Amino acid sequence: MSALFSPVSLGPIALRNRIAVAPMCQYSARDGEATDWHLLHLGHLALSGAGIMLTEATAVAPQGRISPADLGLWSDATEQALRPVISAIRNHSAIRIGMQLAHAGRKASTRTPWDGGDPIAAGDGGWETLAPSALAFQPSASTPRALDQAGIATVVEQFAASARRADRLGFDAVELHAAHGYLLHEFPSPLSNRRDDAYGGSLEKRMRMPLEVYEAVRRVFPAGKAVGVRVSASDWMDGGWDLEQTLAFATELKRRGCDYIHVSSGGISPLQNMPVHPNYQVPFAERIRAETGLLTIAVGLITQAEQAEAIVATGQADMVALARAMLFDPRWPWHAAARLGAQVEAPKQYLRSQPRTLRALFADIPPPKR
Repeated sequence: MSALFSPVSLGPIALRNRIAVAPMCQYSARDGEATDWHLLHLGHLALSGAGIMLTEATAVAPQGRISPADLGLWSDATEQALRPVISAIRNHSAIRIGMQLAHAGRKASTRTPWDGGDPIAAGDGGWETLAPSALAFQPSASTPRALDQAGIATVVEQFAASARRADRLGFDAVELHAAHGYLLHEFPSPLSNRRDDAYGGSLEKRMRMPLEVYEAVRRVFPAGKAVGVRVSASDWMDGGWDLEQTLAFATELKRRGCDYIHVSSGGISPLQNMPVHPNYQVPFAERIRAETGLLTIAVGLITQAEQAEAIVATGQADMVALARAMLFDPRWPWHAAARLGAQVEAPKQYLRSQPRTLRALFADIPPPKR
């Protein structure tokens, strides 16, 4: 039996296999509201056969968007715009759905990648950015405003309010984005946090803000649903956030009942020196899993079925998440199952596509509507 296609429980929710569709920014929303693109994008990935699909980083406030085209969940309008997307998925797929909630912090107010990704000045359609300290992400960016304690409390409540909306929409899980140089990563990293109050200085104080966010979200998100955290396990820079500090953070998350940790790296500075190669981030996930016992999702140039199988089968991680590979091949789990002798769920409309030589590829019974 394939380890990759064995069932697993993500906290209180059961998954049919150990493949996750990773969050992928689409930069296709209008005023934070989902568009037809989200229906197409998430709709076809919902038919991928993966165990769970995570939405793109979804801003908890307008100031928390990376770009003006980011998806958001901070108002009745943004919530209602997502409702038909989720409803369509629920009508045609049994895939679990998780929402990644995020605040871009000092990396907010930029143009979309295909427009260059440069910072947008406040007077040119951009907005004031927020951070733990008044340190710009790069020389071309404006200096962010350092959050005071009232501002921190506001952001914590924004995450909780968005989690309530995610629950109303029927999401099975919420993932807090504390990676890639965004706000919940900026507080723990000593490269972006130079505070000398209760939220800066020691490791314990630097971790305080994202832990408060986790606690606030866990209080409002139902116990029968999962809450996890995505982390950057290393800043890939001297004097930055590293694996040892990540282990301490993961330990605190586990003490608070965190259901899983999704392990990435980098993003705090354009000066990072990241050696990119297949499985380059998997050792981080392996160490966190071994030392904390948290259910761990690995990422990082995982593209081949046998590669993903080995990661799970050898205990390097409990699950794998794919992003670019899933965009390139939206039926990646189908093809992986075919190579590994496993089964995936498929809609009844697609059952006729099963190759004659792979009669066991699709589950015999189409998934029921949820």
